[in-house]
Amino acid sequence: MFFVINKNKIISILILMVAVVAVITTIPNSDLQVNASPDRLLPIYSVDTQDKKVALTINCAWENTDIDKILDTLKQYNVNVTFFVVGDFAKKYPESVKAIYDAGNEIGNHSFTHPHVNNLSLEDNIKQIQDCNNLLKEITGTIPTLYRAPYGEYNNTVIKSSKEVGMNAIQWNVDSLDYTGLSKEDMWKRIEKGVGPGSIILMHSGTKNTADALGYIIQNLQNMKYDIVKVSDLIYKEDFYINHQGMQKQNK
Repeated sequence: MFFVINKNKIISILILMVAVVAVITTIPNSDLQVNASPDRLLPIYSVDTQDKKVALTINCAWENTDIDKILDTLKQYNVNVTFFVVGDFAKKYPESVKAIYDAGNEIGNHSFTHPHVNNLSLEDNIKQIQDCNNLLKEITGTIPTLYRAPYGEYNNTVIKSSKEVGMNAIQWNVDSLDYTGLSKEDMWKRIEKGVGPGSIILMHSGTKNTADALGYIIQNLQNMKYDIVKVSDLIYKEDFYINHQGMQKQNK
């Protein structure tokens, strides 16, 4: 038996196969997306609000050399923000954590040792949170109500662990990328592009340029008529849900 092979058909089939492969390889990994299945638990990335307010957050995991300058800048602009503090940082620099709190800022929990929490059991995740909470309470007299997992990692186990101890898990929807050494102008370009009412902005202490850039960023946000608040003053405390994009919405 003989088959007649049409060259044009072969070429058409090959083009179609290449196109199909291209589409498949460009489909995003679902683990890296905010969009989630109904069974996946999510932290709060942003808040659905008509008020023109945003939460500025600063992760503290490295050195404390710029904390005084950050606090001076916040005082200058009459702004209080949320600092997510790692237990190891608090253990090493309790005086800085106390200064942050005494200045009227909010202290959040950023785990005790900054591990890859997706690899931990529920019990170990809870221990990371509780050990950090206990230390922060010793320093400030207050137990945090907000938790931010290290590296931006989370899965159902991580979110369940925060719920077990009665804390809201907080992510962000605007990343300044300050830890990469960006200039203040480049940080602002990223923030300006992504910010909106209800945004949660990520920054860090212990970086090359954050302390120097902070005033510039605050001034620009205020020029856009944004009210800069602590996370606890942005999120809903009850009667809410988190949609598939990580936005916290109030039940109607």
